[in-house]
Amino acid sequence: MKKVFSAIVALALVFCFGKANACTNFLITKGASTDGSCMISYAADSHVLYGELYHYPATDWPDGAMLDVYDWDSGVFHGQIPQVAHTYNVVGNMNECQLAIGETTYGGLESLWEGPGIIDYGSLIYITLQRAKNAREAIKCMGELVYNYGYVSEGESFSICDPEEVWILEMIGKGKANKGAVWVARRIPDGYVSGHANQARITTFPLATKKCKTSITFKNIDKLLKDPNIDCVYADDVISFAKEMKLYDGPDDKFSFSDVYAPVDFSAARFCDLRVWAMFNKVTDNMKDYWGYATGRDIKRVQPYTAGMCQTPDNFPSNRMPLWVMPNKKVSVLDMMDFMRDHLEGTELDMSQDVGAGPFHCPYRWRPMEYEVNGATYVHERTTATQQTGFSFVAQSRGNQSYGIIWFGVDDTDNCVYCPMYTCITEIPECFREGNGSMSEWSETAAFWTFNQMSNWAYTKYNYIHPEIRKVQHEMETKWVEKVVPALDMRINTIKGKEAQVKELTQFSCNAANDMTALWKRFYHELFMKYMDGNLNTAQPLKPGSKYTPIKSEHPKYSEEYYRILIESTGDKYKAY
Repeated sequence: MKKVFSAIVALALVFCFGKANACTNFLITKGASTDGSCMISYAADSHVLYGELYHYPATDWPDGAMLDVYDWDSGVFHGQIPQVAHTYNVVGNMNECQLAIGETTYGGLESLWEGPGIIDYGSLIYITLQRAKNAREAIKCMGELVYNYGYVSEGESFSICDPEEVWILEMIGKGKANKGAVWVARRIPDGYVSGHANQARITTFPLATKKCKTSITFKNIDKLLKDPNIDCVYADDVISFAKEMKLYDGPDDKFSFSDVYAPVDFSAARFCDLRVWAMFNKVTDNMKDYWGYATGRDIKRVQPYTAGMCQTPDNFPSNRMPLWVMPNKKVSVLDMMDFMRDHLEGTELDMSQDVGAGPFHCPYRWRPMEYEVNGATYVHERTTATQQTGFSFVAQSRGNQSYGIIWFGVDDTDNCVYCPMYTCITEIPECFREGNGSMSEWSETAAFWTFNQMSNWAYTKYNYIHPEIRKVQHEMETKWVEKVVPALDMRINTIKGKEAQVKELTQFSCNAANDMTALWKRFYHELFMKYMDGNLNTAQPLKPGSKYTPIKSEHPKYSEEYYRILIESTGDKYKAY
């Protein structure tokens, strides 16, 4: 899940680790949602990440117990930290208290990577989910973990929500010689939406002064838990460290976290912030004003930017997108699912509308993302929906219900089905279970391989196959959201005792996921037979006395545009005389 600081680093990461710009997060406050839920979405985009649903059971720990810390990306053992007395049940990226955390790696200044310590960004998420009940406790926990045990990852943005609030926290290490991290966390105002996608988004922020009653520093972190008016908290040295390292030269009130620790260049805007622009553009009207910035074509600065230079406010872009916007209408969980399926449709960069889409208008491009022709560099677009997703989710923290839901899907968000997993469950469905297959081990019962089969088949004849996928996908998700889950919520409220309720929700979640995977496998078989060998095969009515169902086989043409391009590039080689 790596966002890189420049195009060159991007290619290096792809070649070395099989990863590219990855992970997209959208954040919806309760006042901006149709049902009063707080929601965050997340796509774990990595070419080598296997899609499965993690589970950490609630546990009471004895005095002196220790927790082994393993790097989430590599699995390398980092060390141990003391365990707490009680940890909460965690399903995926959401716990039983309806706290959810997502992430997106923005990289930032490479000189600040790989600090001393043992806490990587993945461990930071899953340890915090086991220890914190709400967003404010999570921010405190995350700050304390990196302060006490060091931070060893690149620059990272975190989405954090509970049933009442949504926050964004951005963090980066302090280099190999300095333990810990510098960071800023901001609460999204109620009624607004936000997003981040592999580029740091927090710029200036309110400083903790006698005049400002809503911002505090980490040394006053306990005030965050006591005062609901606090909407900004940051590491004490987030500005002084930048000045000490000669990364920033300017007044404190002009300091911009993103522009100092992760300066924007073409790739940061085009590959990353453009995804946020696409979501904002769906919910508000004025995003055309930021098109030049989001495409990387017009990043306005008073003075030109040079990598590695000491930043001043004159080097900061003046046309960056806002951190949050107010939507024209309230956002539903189904809207959130569709936000995750964007390919820049309706814009000039819609990849289904150019020659690269092939004869069947496929809006995907295989990696690498950059290529050269005649000495000039060109790019494939990095859209929200992408082929290399391991898993994704929409976390729904529901203040009007006792139990939260993580709508979980595997593989490409455009072709997945988001299945409701209640986060109190004590068993993970077989199709999502850890160890049921891997990137090097096939499993017939794993949702990851089932959905990958379907997606890769759809890419071959996209404008024929994907509409059929979309129809079934939409029917299943709509039925769950509008009928099944509301009815289940009502029934759960009639069941006495939490243990009995959890048992019922566990059974429902397991059945829903396993049945979905079995259905998808049958659906894949049907579409494979229908579109095999480039044909369109449809069963016909059985004739009287016939032993076999007759099949009508049609042969869909390539697009007219494709025929023209073919002839323009080959001349008369294929001309009939």
